[in-house]
Amino acid sequence: MRTKKVLSPLCMVLVLAATTAAAPVPVEAQVRRAAVANTATPSDAVMLTVHLHHDQSRPLGELREQLDQQGFYKAFPPEGVEVVSWTVAMGIGQVVVLRLPASRLAEVNLALENTAWGAYRTAFFPTYDLKDAARARVMEARAVK
Repeated sequence: MRTKKVLSPLCMVLVLAATTAAAPVPVEAQVRRAAVANTATPSDAVMLTVHLHHDQSRPLGELREQLDQQGFYKAFPPEGVEVVSWTVAMGIGQVVVLRLPASRLAEVNLALENTAWGAYRTAFFPTYDLKDAARARVMEARAVK
């Protein structure tokens, strides 16, 4: 009686690795993979509200000069982080809402620590979008008489 030889899982992994390692991955595919990995998906996306409270004791020109020297606009927001909104709340400062993969939270924090401090005091708030739910509640409430 003849027996079949079955490849062990380790052997199969080695064969697969050897055959795929020989084929180079085009640069475009590598860039696409990197972009996908750095883009928030619904399952890993977080929204973050950043308050940038400017130092009101200093002139705006001086603050802008400091931000330029520290490379603020080169570093923030990091490449690939979505800016949902960037507004000014007069008397408070700038309010920036970002959407990003949770894995990039530290990168956003470091970009601000390294380039915004001194010109801004920063505050961070985890955020979620309530607009659709709030709109539904308003419609429901207005429909009841």
